[in-house]
Amino acid sequence: MNHIAIVGMGYVGLPLALQFVRAGCRVVGLDIDERKVESLNASQSYIRHVPAAAVAEARKSGGLEASADFARVREADAVILCVPTPLNANREPDLSYVLDTGRQIAPHLRKGILVVLESTTYPGTTDGELRAVLETGSGLKAGADFHLAFSPEREDPGNPDSKVARIPKVVGGFTPMCLAKAQELYGKAIEKLVPVSSCRAAEATKLLENIFRSVNIALVNELKVVYAAMGIDIWEVIDAAKTKPFGYMAFYPGPGLGGHCIPIDPFYLTWKAREFGQNTRFIELAGEINTAMPDHVVRVAIEALNQERKAVNGSRVLILGLAYKANVDDDRESPSYKLIQKFEALGAKVEYHDPFVPVIPRTREHVEYAGRKSVPAITPDYDLIVLSTGHAVYKDFDFTKFTMPLLDTRNAVTQRPAKYFRA
Repeated sequence: MNHIAIVGMGYVGLPLALQFVRAGCRVVGLDIDERKVESLNASQSYIRHVPAAAVAEARKSGGLEASADFARVREADAVILCVPTPLNANREPDLSYVLDTGRQIAPHLRKGILVVLESTTYPGTTDGELRAVLETGSGLKAGADFHLAFSPEREDPGNPDSKVARIPKVVGGFTPMCLAKAQELYGKAIEKLVPVSSCRAAEATKLLENIFRSVNIALVNELKVVYAAMGIDIWEVIDAAKTKPFGYMAFYPGPGLGGHCIPIDPFYLTWKAREFGQNTRFIELAGEINTAMPDHVVRVAIEALNQERKAVNGSRVLILGLAYKANVDDDRESPSYKLIQKFEALGAKVEYHDPFVPVIPRTREHVEYAGRKSVPAITPDYDLIVLSTGHAVYKDFDFTKFTMPLLDTRNAVTQRPAKYFRA
């Protein structure tokens, strides 16, 4: 099992492809985005934390090739799907990327091939909807003619200590033989495998991981507001609490949730649970609290401007950070977009600064902002500055001479102006 096709050359698929190449496998990276295909074949990277040198090394070794031709699946011993699983406008699971990919690869499947889904989804997707699409399109039967498995991605963009090979890999198969084949595949490139009893158990594992984070972030977000009303610094409290060597794990508040996982994945389980007559009250309450955080930020911003005898309407507001996470260029589901929307709805003139996102790309959720550019520098020409993403560059920036209010939603600024607020 040395020839692998990976569908989706994004934040999950590309690092995984490079790791398989390092392990001595041949990988064809498939993507419908011709720009990504061209970049990879030219030994270039379009993801900031994936160095071009790593792509160039993989290309030079002959281990990596990119293509938009899904018929290349016929050459592979295994196919791994790393495609988006967003929510639709009604906040319901959108499996169109998974199922459309399944339809595209199905005619090219051959007997004995392994198909693995890595995209986060609700339990039952792999052995239900995806299996049906693959069987219908190929004429083959999962578990008999081809192998089927689920192994959730565990990428941590921007964390220099996060290495694909060292992150334990959960694997669940449709049958025991499917599991064995999936373990054979990932065992080539990943140091530790965590086999579970089924695809559904593996799907549920990924949801638990992200729901755990969502609920705990909601807790500290709620406590942030409560403690602020009491005159207590939530960040000081967290720093003190995390000195406890057992029974506590630190989570931090912010302006809202971002990224491709935590704002979305819990609602996959909420939707699926209704099919079984079950309610997911913790998940839904956490979602309500986290979704309300941009409104809390705006309320504090209004108070800060009021102290300057200024209205939001007509004020110049600078948002620091468009990426959803510090020191990455990933802007998916970023709460900064919500802040821009809300300030502009109140009549503010909003600009943003982010060295990692110099130009806003075209996204599914915020098409109206595509092409908007980051201001080149942080200047004192604004009525209010709101730090939304805790990039290192902002931590070290000297704001001490700035006279306008600065609202820090991440407790990131160390060189603070006189008019310093947190939310």
